[in-house]
Amino acid sequence: MESGFQQFSGTQNKSSVSKVFIVGFKIPFNYRLLLFNMFLIIYILTLACNLLIILLMLFSELSSSPMYVFLSNLSLSEVLFTSSIAPPMLHVIHRDGATFPLVGCFIQFFLFGSFAGTESFLLSVMSYDRFLAICKPLNYRLIMNPRLCLSLILVCWTLAFLIMSISLTFLKTLNFCSSNIIDHFFCDFSPLLKLSCSDTSIVEMVVSLLSSSATMLLFLAIVASYGFIIQAITRISSAKGKKKAFSTCSSHLGVVSTYYATMIMVYVVPPGHLLVANKVLSLLYTVITPLLNPFIYTLRNEEIKAAIKQTLTFIRRI
Repeated sequence: MESGFQQFSGTQNKSSVSKVFIVGFKIPFNYRLLLFNMFLIIYILTLACNLLIILLMLFSELSSSPMYVFLSNLSLSEVLFTSSIAPPMLHVIHRDGATFPLVGCFIQFFLFGSFAGTESFLLSVMSYDRFLAICKPLNYRLIMNPRLCLSLILVCWTLAFLIMSISLTFLKTLNFCSSNIIDHFFCDFSPLLKLSCSDTSIVEMVVSLLSSSATMLLFLAIVASYGFIIQAITRISSAKGKKKAFSTCSSHLGVVSTYYATMIMVYVVPPGHLLVANKVLSLLYTVITPLLNPFIYTLRNEEIKAAIKQTLTFIRRI
């Protein structure tokens, strides 16, 4: 166990924390080894699958479709998101807990929050794209032109980073001297607050208001889009037409369901309670979901399957 695994007490309580100790998972060595290998494989697969989608968007005919341009950005955000969590987590598992600079903890909080926020914004924009494609098919290309597509992507990335910049600015106003132990596997918001010996109520209120407001507005936008989509599909007379219309948004709906289901499960667990359950649920949206999403798109999307086959055929001919 590293020397960073300590709590400040007595006269040390007013000392400023410069390093933090991330506990990780308190399990025997054999299980840690198994966990390390499993998460390493998952991380490599996540990178490979999402990078494959990005490459398909760049080097296939799919790059002309706004839906797949958004999808490639979603895959990019997931690559960056999981890369901000997985490598440090693997280090923590390998060392059975590890010490990191506090500033490094802030950076991780900022990065994973920004990339997660970008993903939320992109999922909302993709639902709007599906709404236009199904509810306004004749005007779809005119409305969702390359300029609007690029603008929406820039807004998604900019807003996510802006929200996290404000959150980090407020977080850095706190004095960290209460403890240097984070009983988690990464630097999430709640564990960071527990390190502070300042009054955290204002910071907690501002950050929670920013994140919850953005999440709820985006979720409501997705629900509204799919409300109109379902209404439009029910008006289609033929069963074949209904099936074709639904197939254009089924992959996106699957990803949205997975994303929000795991997020809701994490935040339904009361802070400070059921710590093991909270860690397990956090693993779902930080490690498992970024791997599932590419599979959902490739397994349920005929165009991506066709692009993969074309790419593999091209590689064999080389």
